[in-house]
Amino acid sequence: MRLVIADCQVDYVGRLTAHLPMSKRLILVKSDGSVSIHADDRAFKPLNWMSPPCWMSEEAPAEGVDAEAVWVVTNKAGEQLRITVASIEHDSSHELGLDPGLVKDGVEAHLQELLAEHVTTLGEGYTLIRREYMTAIGPVDILCRDADGATVAVEIKRRGEIDGVEQLTRYLDLLNRDATIAPVSGVFAAQVIKPQARTLATDRGIRCVTLDYDKLRGTESTEFRLF
Repeated sequence: MRLVIADCQVDYVGRLTAHLPMSKRLILVKSDGSVSIHADDRAFKPLNWMSPPCWMSEEAPAEGVDAEAVWVVTNKAGEQLRITVASIEHDSSHELGLDPGLVKDGVEAHLQELLAEHVTTLGEGYTLIRREYMTAIGPVDILCRDADGATVAVEIKRRGEIDGVEQLTRYLDLLNRDATIAPVSGVFAAQVIKPQARTLATDRGIRCVTLDYDKLRGTESTEFRLF
């Protein structure tokens, strides 16, 4: 991983355009080729990014532009993240090695496995693309297609809270930049979903699904039943 702290201007050019004026920022360049731009005023979400597959090249700045270089990150769709670097304060590279990934607790991991096996729980005509669909910021629990062939990303939790909705939102922001699978909608699936999380998900166009663990396992729980 390469860490660069630089005064830079960032322009995203593609289906959408976005502009970050000149300021000091952290630039992360990962071994998979992904590049993300971070400020110091938020916990995790980058200001802008380019997900793999993508490639970085360097250009000379335009005449009259006071900068050292322009880093151009291009994806397979031809979209570009153009980083105009005025000055570099820090530049270092680090070998992090192979990461074992996030280890879910037993219930969440089993829910993911069961839901992948019975993906029609989400709706008639749903088909599985794959479990643990990798993105530049982590794996999406399940990626599937609905009855109309549209892509759906599913985030699975034992208890559905606001941070889970935020996590899925970040995945959707990233996945919808991939022209090969966009548009991608979201499903937030959990055994219990808190009202605040459901409200936030609905506001962001994310569908909520409550999972019955016993039903997915093919059993019926008799606990607390009167008859």
